[in-house]
Order: sequence, then structure tokens, then C-alpha cells
Amino acid sequence: MSQDIKVPDIGDFDAVEIIEVLVSAGDTVEAEQALLVLESDKATMEVPSPLAGTLSEVKVKVGDKVAQGDVIAVLDSADQQAQTSESASQPAAPAQSEDATATQKDSDQAPAKPAPQADKAPAPTPAPSSASTPGEDIPHASPSVRLFARELGVDLRQVEGQGPKGRILREDVQQFVKTRLATPASGPAGQGLPSMPHIDFSKFGETEVRELPRIRKLSASNLHRNWLVVPHVTQFESADITELEAFRKQESARGELKLTLLPFVIKAVCLALRRYPEFNSSLAPDGSALIIKKYCHVGFAADTPNGLVVPVIRDADRKSVSELAAEASELAAAARDGKLSPAQMQGGCFSISSLGGIGGSHFTPIVNAPEVAILGVSRARTEAVWDGQTFQPRLMLPLSLSYDHRVIDGAAAARFAVALSELLSDIRRLCL
Repeated sequence: MSQDIKVPDIGDFDAVEIIEVLVSAGDTVEAEQALLVLESDKATMEVPSPLAGTLSEVKVKVGDKVAQGDVIAVLDSADQQAQTSESASQPAAPAQSEDATATQKDSDQAPAKPAPQADKAPAPTPAPSSASTPGEDIPHASPSVRLFARELGVDLRQVEGQGPKGRILREDVQQFVKTRLATPASGPAGQGLPSMPHIDFSKFGETEVRELPRIRKLSASNLHRNWLVVPHVTQFESADITELEAFRKQESARGELKLTLLPFVIKAVCLALRRYPEFNSSLAPDGSALIIKKYCHVGFAADTPNGLVVPVIRDADRKSVSELAAEASELAAAARDGKLSPAQMQGGCFSISSLGGIGGSHFTPIVNAPEVAILGVSRARTEAVWDGQTFQPRLMLPLSLSYDHRVIDGAAAARFAVALSELLSDIRRLCL
């Protein structure tokens, strides 16, 4: 006999929306197993099955609204199924008995023959266990944990529950996400991404194969890994460097040292890192802690004939603008000549990629993990800026701050970018 499963007492709520249907027709369910999830404006709740059995029909779908007493499914209880199975097997017994009587006349061994038949008769019994598989696939978790997992895009079937009777807790979902984020990309195709198809371009026209330089191969591997593993966000800002540029030209005209914009940017970055230390950090390999660095080594991207390299200025926060300019110039020359040592490219806390000498406005630099942020600097251009009374020509420098969203949130990134803008807009702040 089939039994209707109805919505139980859910309080004063009426027309509650179904946000998740956990079963389908034909599924075998256990008593108290969740069938669907309802969500009101105040809470989410599960509707359990009152009995064990097989669902012959599911009458609702996601998006439907139900109230107390509404029929949501039809259940064939496990007791009824057992009785049906038992009655179906009863006619076989007399047949076996008749066969046994007929064959017993032939020999004394004949009664042993029906025994294998009796053994074979129950063979179909594994069917219910296979039918119960869909029910076993349904994760054991509360509605709030299911909602939390949906918001993070987590498939609860992949999460191992540590609660009572394997129940999945909120902490289990959080640990699952941390583990996945900390898992490095595997194989040349990355984290489960399909590999690029092999295409014979020569059939479309003349081609030439050029071997990639070793530096470019290494850079490609690191950039690919960082792009897949690090959740990137880029914050854009502009800095008014009108006064800074005038000062730079004035000092360079003296001929003692050729000043570029880079050492001023490095100095501003060091001051901003001191104010916001989470930008001078690295995420622990297991994703459970943040390693704050008490030193300040700043790397800058250098374009060379063989590819991009990032030499590092150590203890940049302890050096003046002129000292930073001299060291940056020496490191850039060594990079172009291919004479950088491994030590001169290690230990960076923060990187700067400057395309100002080439052009462009904003771009999205890739975080140089295990660092958590990188600053992109584009070409400055004169723009009309309103000063409260009139438009004034000001030299504006585009800034692009990419950061690891696992470590830095949007508000912190905006504050860091604004701080950089303020430091570069008033060079007196660089002396503080």
C-alpha cells in the first residue's frame, strides 16, 4: 500500500519555497532521510521521510511553494515491499516440492537436487541494495551547511563528514575548500583542465618553429600555476604625479644620477607595506595561516631578450630614493646581460611590473606567488582634473594592483591603492 508523504508542521510559515530536491522517483530512502529542503525568509529546513521504502513518485520540484499538509511524494514502505516479495516467492515452493517428489523415485540422491534451486531463488535479493545507492549518495548535512556549501560551490558528496554518524559540519566544508585551494595544479593541463588540441598549422600556410628560451619556459610554467591557483582580483587607481615628475626631471638634469619613476614607486610601496602588513605576507602551504614578513624585499620585472626576469632589491625600505635608483639600474643591467645570480631573484615580498616606458593604460598583472600582491604601472598621461573651481592639466599615473583574494579582501586592496596614490601625489610623504 502506497503512502503519501506530506509537509509536516513547519510553524506559521505558508507557501514556503523548495530550494533543493534531494531524491527522485525510484530512489530507496531510509526513515528520517531528508527528501527536500525548504527555505523561508528566516530559515532553511529539511523535510524527512517518515518511513523507509521506495519512492514511487515525487510530486514537487525546485521553485515550488508548499505549506503544511501538502503531498510532496508517494512512498512504497519497506514492509509492503517485503510482503510483496514474500508472496511472490511462495508459489515456487510447491513446484519445487513436486519436482522433488517426482525425482525421488529415481535415486536416493535426488532430494539433494532441489537444494541448489532453493539457493538460487533468493539471488534477486541484491536488487534492493543497488536501488538504495541513490539514497546513500545524499550527504548527511543540516540545511544551513547545505546552503553554505552551495554558496561556495562545493559538492557535499566530495566532503568527508567528521560529525556524529558522518554528518558534514560547516568546519568540514571550510577545510575542504582550504585543501582544494592549497592543492597545486597537477600536470601540464592544470587542475582538471583539458589539454590544448594538437593542430598542424602548416596545412594552412608557411610556418616556422622557434624554440622558447629557457627563461621563458620557466616563466610560463610559474605564470600558469599562479593563474590557476591564486584567485586574482585587480584594483585600479590613478596617482597625480605632476609635482613628482617635475622634481624627477630637475634632479636628473643635475647629471649626478639618472632618476626614473621606478625608485619613487618602490619607496611608496615600502611605506604602504609598512602600513598594511598583510600585503607583505605569504599564505602557508596548507592555507591555514598567514606568514607575515618583517623584512621588505621588493622585486621589479625586467624585460630582457631572453624573457622576463624579476630581480629583487633587498631591504628596500631602508634605502633612499637615490640608493634604490642606483641598485635598480645595476640589477637591470645584469638582467639584460644574463648575469643575475639566483640569490638576486629570490626572497621577494612584493613585485612591481612597469610598462610606462612602452605605453598602455591599465592591465592585470599576475601575482608572483608565494607573494600575495603585485603592482602594475602604466604610462602617465596628462588629463583634465577638476580642482573644485576649474579643470587643471595634471599628469596622472595609472596603477593596477592585483592581489590574492584568499588573503586580501577588496576593502583592504582599495585602501592600499589609495595610500599609494597619496604617497606618489605628494613626494613630501615619501620622506616621512
